[in-house]
Amino acid sequence: MIRAYKFLLRPTARQTVVLGEMLRDHRSLYNAALEHRRTAYRRAGVTVRYGEQSAELKAIRADDPDGQGRWSFSSQQATLRRLDKAFAAFFRRIKAGQTPGYPRFKGSGHFDTVVFPKDGDGCRWDSSPHATQARVRLQSVGHVRVHQHRPVRGRVKTISVKREGKRWYIVLACDDVPAEPLAPTGALVGIDMGTTHFLTTSGGAHVANPKFFATVAGELAEAQRHLATFPERTRRRTKAQRAAARKVAKLHAKIRRQRLDFHHKTARALVRDHDVIAHERLNTAGMTRAPKPKPDPENDGAFLPNGAAAKAGLNRTILDAGWGQFLRILADKAESAGRLVIPVNARNTSRTCPPSAGGCGHVSANNRLTQAKFQCTACGFTANADHVGATNILNRAGLALCDAA
Repeated sequence: MIRAYKFLLRPTARQTVVLGEMLRDHRSLYNAALEHRRTAYRRAGVTVRYGEQSAELKAIRADDPDGQGRWSFSSQQATLRRLDKAFAAFFRRIKAGQTPGYPRFKGSGHFDTVVFPKDGDGCRWDSSPHATQARVRLQSVGHVRVHQHRPVRGRVKTISVKREGKRWYIVLACDDVPAEPLAPTGALVGIDMGTTHFLTTSGGAHVANPKFFATVAGELAEAQRHLATFPERTRRRTKAQRAAARKVAKLHAKIRRQRLDFHHKTARALVRDHDVIAHERLNTAGMTRAPKPKPDPENDGAFLPNGAAAKAGLNRTILDAGWGQFLRILADKAESAGRLVIPVNARNTSRTCPPSAGGCGHVSANNRLTQAKFQCTACGFTANADHVGATNILNRAGLALCDAA
């Protein structure tokens, strides 16, 4: 299998400064390459590609030995490939008729990762294996201590150094990672994702929705209002402005870490206790898309109510739950443990009277009276709506297994 391991770095004060300089120089290389492409096309109609820019790296490094010249050549090539991928995505969106989104110049807060494509080329993982502390060696930075909280399996392929706020992380992408199958339990479960409850199982158990964003929404709003008091465009940001921006970023990072930890623990519990896990096939991006405006035919330039405010509240709740991230983590853990995850069509799962629970199989939008209550209009079967949805999801997964057999 292919897996990624993310560890906290503990650089010294000098190493922290050098890591910042490494990010700055790679960002400058990215922006210079972008300007090169723009200028060549605007003035001469010439399309500059990755191969040409990569060939110029040797001269660039020779002209700036104390800047670009001190970093890994392969990591600089990876930065140029990053720009090339941005242009490839730009042209792909044009062909697909989507909003193109021309590649942008990266500011200091929007370029936080440097990639080393090969372990041993400009970087080396665990370069002092006999020491008590794990370390990674980075060219021109030195041996940086790593807080390695779990063993690394497989073969390290690429190494990325990432900055998040004031913290530095290392991400190891490994292949040939061996699976760690768990003993079979014989249990099957269907799960229904929700907002009132994070998920409900076909056994009737509810997992509470922690609502991490909603918990700190007031504090975050206050921090964002304080940040908004500073001018948007200033040549040099003041110390107070930088502190206000750091506070907002710190709150977002805390929410992100809490949500990720909750998803990992919840997924691990499901994988540990069940051999087969069925869930809805969700299109989170489509579910959280803002409603289209409705022009008023009688008043030019006016619009009719489209429920955007109410939909925005629902979108925040869905995104706060993080269904997409959770289902990805669940699939990864199941693959490693030798479990089976089955996504099924979510259509009418909470509107169908479940035959396996004593229902009649009747499908109607009126069966679901409220967000929490289900009552069949044909046979009178009553149950929790999320429990009904989870039961129907498990039934559909069983049918899918039978069809596959």
